[in-house]
Amino acid sequence: MSNTISSPKSPPSPQTGVFGRMASWSQRRRRLALLLWVLTVAVITVGSQAAGSAYHNDFALPGTDSQAASDLMEKHGSLQAGATVQIVFKDSRGLTADRAAIDAMLNKVRGLPSVTGVQPPGPGSVSEDGTIGYATVTLDGSAEDVPAEHVTKIIETAQAAEGGGLQVELGGDPVRGAEEEGGGGAEGAGMLAALVILVLLFGSLVAAAVPLVTALFAVGGAVGLIALASHVFTVADFTPPIMMLIGLGVGVDYALLIFYRYRHELRRGADPSEAARTALDIAGRTVFFAGCTVIIALLGLVVLGLGSLQGVALAVALTVLVTMAASLTLLPALLAVLGGRIQRSVLKRRDRSRDDRWRRMAAAAQRRPVAALVVAVAGLLALSAPALDMRLGFADAGNDPESSTSRQAYDLLAEGFGPGFSGPLIVVTEGPASSAAQLKTTLEQTEGIAATTPPLPSKDGAVNTVIAFPEGAPQDESTAELVHTLRDDVLPDLSDETGSTYLVGGPTAATQDFADSVAQRMPLFVAVVVGLSAVLLMVVFRSVLIPIKAALLNLLSIAAALGAITLVFQDGRFGAQPGPIEAFIPVMIFAIVFGLSMDYEVFLVSRIHEEWERTRDHAHAVREGLAATGRVITAAAAIMIVVFAAFVLSPSRMLQQFGLGLAVAVLLDAVVIRCLIVPAVMQLLGRWAWWLPAPVAKRLPRVALERPS
Repeated sequence: MSNTISSPKSPPSPQTGVFGRMASWSQRRRRLALLLWVLTVAVITVGSQAAGSAYHNDFALPGTDSQAASDLMEKHGSLQAGATVQIVFKDSRGLTADRAAIDAMLNKVRGLPSVTGVQPPGPGSVSEDGTIGYATVTLDGSAEDVPAEHVTKIIETAQAAEGGGLQVELGGDPVRGAEEEGGGGAEGAGMLAALVILVLLFGSLVAAAVPLVTALFAVGGAVGLIALASHVFTVADFTPPIMMLIGLGVGVDYALLIFYRYRHELRRGADPSEAARTALDIAGRTVFFAGCTVIIALLGLVVLGLGSLQGVALAVALTVLVTMAASLTLLPALLAVLGGRIQRSVLKRRDRSRDDRWRRMAAAAQRRPVAALVVAVAGLLALSAPALDMRLGFADAGNDPESSTSRQAYDLLAEGFGPGFSGPLIVVTEGPASSAAQLKTTLEQTEGIAATTPPLPSKDGAVNTVIAFPEGAPQDESTAELVHTLRDDVLPDLSDETGSTYLVGGPTAATQDFADSVAQRMPLFVAVVVGLSAVLLMVVFRSVLIPIKAALLNLLSIAAALGAITLVFQDGRFGAQPGPIEAFIPVMIFAIVFGLSMDYEVFLVSRIHEEWERTRDHAHAVREGLAATGRVITAAAAIMIVVFAAFVLSPSRMLQQFGLGLAVAVLLDAVVIRCLIVPAVMQLLGRWAWWLPAPVAKRLPRVALERPS
């Protein structure tokens, strides 16, 4: 029967390339291919669950003042080298009546694992009105090293003392880490929305499930691999939700690009086996190239040398690699199993194509290319403008949910001791005690510092620390300026006077160092990623202007996405709490969006180039290229948008920023850039779009994404 799958032994076309041959193998041995994928994912999943994960945040920044201060305190046994937890008390009647209960609870805390010391409330740690006080619990490691279950036990023990008007809350980085922040139901919501879009696109639940199943296999395998790899490499604990965010979006995207070409070949009369080989041979090359571009962009993050960020980049790159492998090997096997049912569904909907609307859209942009270009670019530049004032940093307890104990402790400390109390600066000096005394005097006289502690000596007495409390909150711009003022003006003068060295450390200073490091290294990172991607595009399309156009438009969409994040999360629009943008968000969004944008760039321009080679009619090639890809690009973008946007519902501020940035970037890239700006620019370039100097052409290898029909 014509609607059944052709013989699995039918030989591939002589013109079939490597991806077509891979598809042919997967189809002939579809049961083996499916079994291998099921077994591989099952083994990885079972192995990762048995071994557990060893995620670890590494925010070390060699060469910075904060890291030097931390190393110095650790070397000489300073108590400030370990992480601390603040147990905060409030009783509107005064804490005096609660003293017995507080002391009894603190005695229990002293005996808990990872606790090295407890400083009870006393002079300087009780508010002037006597209603708010805090005890300091010193731990035996950094916030990243202390097991979360140990911190949870401290929280439970402390809060058991509540009652009779006494409120007990706990703050500090270890507490924030112990309060789990996952993606919530974001992944499920994104998958459900993706399934709805696919069903509307294909009109068949079976056809819609194929790209989704491919993505799920890829993500499942990648997450398990990274959990195992975390025992060997440094992988941040926020990596899994980011992997799922990217893996689901990219997985459906890649499978959809191939599947859409498969449907196109079925409509042209090919049998399912031949349609799959052709789809993999043509769209598979596009997916392979696009995936390599994403991986290159992510690996560009390695040049930043920023601790945990390198692990995140490698993890997401591995996710894209596994996703690409699933699209090229698992998808053909699924098509071989379900090809007959999909073919019947496709042929029933054969006359429902709406490609003409994309031709009309391209023609409209071609008729007035300058006007279309000016309006679209002006809109994107306007949305990008807020990014010029972007302030990098990290969310602190002040951004936590109001119901969390870390947020309650933060608010109580600000109420009792001032807004800067939760973000102290730890100034370290190595030298005589007189240098530390002069340091305290100097800090007290520095504008922007509300209070200081007496010098705190290390165990060997070689190092002293003075804790300075800023007048502003940890995230305030004034606090960041204070860090720079101390390092650039105040402490160098004091060092000249005393002959001692002074270092500004602590979590607030380390946050500023991380943000400064990202800002300083960003230009190199952008140059590496844009340069390598431009070279790849030049090789594929044998053009100078196409890579330049792609790079500029990708940068424009990324800038607009960062502008949207700034408006919402820094300026506090749409109900979001204002604060700095997470320091690694811009570089991660740049790497991921730049790579993903290349998907659509390559998919669209390769079809335009295919028509150009066939007809040599440039205007016609642009219209037909958009008509052939407009619907699938829009559908793929819609799926990625809903998956990414679902993470805005996450309780994690970092994931909210990630989700919004990626969703906005993909929306602008697929709608404004691909459907409006690209046709206008290609019309203005005309035949020059494919210009390549002869000397360069001779040296470039020939790589074709499209295959002659």
